[in-house]
Amino acid sequence: MKKSIRAKGQAKVLIVDDEADICFLFDRILRKRNLQTGFASNLAEAMESIESETPSLIFLDNCLPDGQGMDIIPYLKLHYPGTHIIVVTANDSLMDKKRAFQQGADDFLGKPLSLALINNTLDKIKLRNLPV
Repeated sequence: MKKSIRAKGQAKVLIVDDEADICFLFDRILRKRNLQTGFASNLAEAMESIESETPSLIFLDNCLPDGQGMDIIPYLKLHYPGTHIIVVTANDSLMDKKRAFQQGADDFLGKPLSLALINNTLDKIKLRNLPV
């Protein structure tokens, strides 16, 4: 499941998750905030999408079919320093959270997700000020 994130005048958000329900939840919330979304269901698709059109924000699942999302954060922060990264995972132990921040994540969300949790996270990173 891959979807382009192209749009002019809107901040671009890439949702990297292999669960379609999670992608659609984010899509619905982000569109209400006038944000353009794109999807990737694995790390390979995510990297292809990021390289072709760098997003302002990435919601990155940690457990993906082809690897751990947290493993690519240092690379992303080095090559795309303006991109915000929020790790999303069902394994939300204190150790996982600490590792995500050590890798360079801007925030960390544990599943199950809620509308309030996602909106609070977006507000914390001041999404309104993200570049388009």
